[in-house]
Amino acid sequence: MMLDMVVTPPAILQSIEAETLALGFTRSCKYQTGSLLRMLAATKPGGMLLELGTGTGCGSAWLLEGMNRTARLISVEQEERYSLVAQRLLGTDRRATFLVQDAADFLRVQKPASFDLIFADTTAGKFMLLAETLALLKPGGLYVIDDLTPQEDWERDMPGHTERVEALVETLERRADLLLTRMNWSSGLIVAARPG
Repeated sequence: MMLDMVVTPPAILQSIEAETLALGFTRSCKYQTGSLLRMLAATKPGGMLLELGTGTGCGSAWLLEGMNRTARLISVEQEERYSLVAQRLLGTDRRATFLVQDAADFLRVQKPASFDLIFADTTAGKFMLLAETLALLKPGGLYVIDDLTPQEDWERDMPGHTERVEALVETLERRADLLLTRMNWSSGLIVAARPG
């Protein structure tokens, strides 16, 4: 029987989750999403990986566990108090660089075809600067987004968010330079690849 919730998380995740809870941060990636990120990271030996929206480092922990020793991760987070958790608990890993910066500002100064995998988990790179973000993918690069399944609190907390998600999905599906898979799984995912 297939049990998609049987996932062994990174050992550090328990400590990250405890501090995340204490901060009241509720938007960390789900274990299923993390499991997928870990597996995809493992397909990019020596790769350059980008995470937009570090939060407290839950997604970073999964990515780092999948990466080989020569791969590198840059993770960008605007909120310093969240990033500090990731820096404290994951910052000794020399493969990781944690930046406290607006993701939009970061994206605007990057060179095209710089990254082998991009996990966009914040507004910039997903709902804004999408074309610029996709231009950063190397041939064979992967673009991953989550939180696409409609939630009851969206319209209360984020009016118009359902329409924004629908427009994003339509935009991605129209792009001739990407091959993508929609996944009605975890929080709702899209994995897109730029053919090599």
